Amino acid sequence: MKIAFVASECFPYVKTGGLGDVVGSLPKALEEEGCVVKLFLPLYSGIKTEQHNIKPFEEFKDIPIRIGDNEVTFNLMHAILPDTSVDVYFIDCPKYFDREKPYTNDPDEDERFILFQLAVIETLQRMKWAPDIIHCNDWQTSLLPVYLKTNYKWDKLFENTKTLLSIHNIGYQGRFSGMSVHNAGLSYSEYYPGGSYELDNTFCFLKAGILFSEIITTVSPTYAEEIQTEEFGAGMEGILELRKDDLYGVLNGIDSEIWSPETDKFIPFRYTFKGLKNKRKCKMDLVKEAKFDYQENVPVIGIISRFAGQKGFDLMFPIADELMSLPVQWIILGSGDDRTESFFEQLAEKYPEKLNAYIGYNNRLAHYITAGCDMFLMPSQYEPCGLNQMYCLNYGTVPVVRKTGGLADTVKDYHETDENGNGFSFKDFTSYALYSTIERAVYMFKDVKVWKEIMKRGMKEDFSWKHSAKEYMRLYGKAIESK
Repeated sequence: MKIAFVASECFPYVKTGGLGDVVGSLPKALEEEGCVVKLFLPLYSGIKTEQHNIKPFEEFKDIPIRIGDNEVTFNLMHAILPDTSVDVYFIDCPKYFDREKPYTNDPDEDERFILFQLAVIETLQRMKWAPDIIHCNDWQTSLLPVYLKTNYKWDKLFENTKTLLSIHNIGYQGRFSGMSVHNAGLSYSEYYPGGSYELDNTFCFLKAGILFSEIITTVSPTYAEEIQTEEFGAGMEGILELRKDDLYGVLNGIDSEIWSPETDKFIPFRYTFKGLKNKRKCKMDLVKEAKFDYQENVPVIGIISRFAGQKGFDLMFPIADELMSLPVQWIILGSGDDRTESFFEQLAEKYPEKLNAYIGYNNRLAHYITAGCDMFLMPSQYEPCGLNQMYCLNYGTVPVVRKTGGLADTVKDYHETDENGNGFSFKDFTSYALYSTIERAVYMFKDVKVWKEIMKRGMKEDFSWKHSAKEYMRLYGKAIESK
């Protein structure tokens, strides 16, 4: 099966969140299932071309693309995705991608990703390569299904090409003014109240993609159900209702070569579920680095996160002192909104013996916290999939989470599963529910034997991409069979 994988980010080249991890891992797993995969990305100025051995693709230069009334040209760059044979093609257009960050609030944000999508199609045409599936990801690639059924319908090259659109976060929809329809070179015949392109008086890329693609997926089974409700649908629930028979939740996997306590190069001591002494050594080392007194019977709770409303840390604000009164030490790594950053910084000043906060990004510390903590907190208001809880389960670090999205699919509450769970969870999005669940986990931590069983249960689970890749293969087959 031939797959064109199109996305706005991919680890190790560029990553702002979970999408980058998915795109860096899933093509590799698909290749292992026998697929031929070509990956397409924008060449942002922040991508280090020399470091990643990205070179000009000399065959194609100065390819013209029409954006609205203007003509823009792009070049092609090429690399091989590490540890694979996957070709990665970068759309090089400094006018649109030479910016400080991958995503902007600039007036031409629509044009940037219109150019990217048209460039992908024009490149495939010049390569004379007809994919069986174009796997689109989020709003930045959601017009590809539209183009194949409208402006490029004439091209026999794509006669049998089908599309699958993955929604990684329904909150990001690519909404622009009506002028954007012109910029995209599309007909206004579908832009009217309730039309395929229109949502709340905007041209909505994601809505168009949902309606024009053969299959729609999102990143966990529970999130697939949640986004069909008013609470989680972000105004898109009615559109998804129309396509509910073609909507599937496929849990993201994790790269177990990078995130494994057996091989992790960032942690001081490696370990397996058969022997956990070195995990205790990791904890001792981490606690020492955080300038805490090590106490074997006091659990360390870790947080690694982007600070945003979605992540639920505002639940901690009214109960901060109560949380600090628990027999717990906290290690925080993250950055984002000023209020949350200040909250953790002030707690660290007030309770230096209880809480350590690192504001920023630190990959080594992220691995270190994952291995060295006893518990990991994710109180998300919503979480399409979540990866950190899966990393932590792999490392025997017990998750405490809100029961939503991928967190609900991966973390099974110890007490709700007849004491067969791998973590602790709460449903109500309240400070009380958060506090009582942490308190419950801290109480269970005292029982060394039971705690070890909870840890090992998580470590024995397989969250590798292999399962997800097989499910995507099945859905690609469904797309190909559709009329």
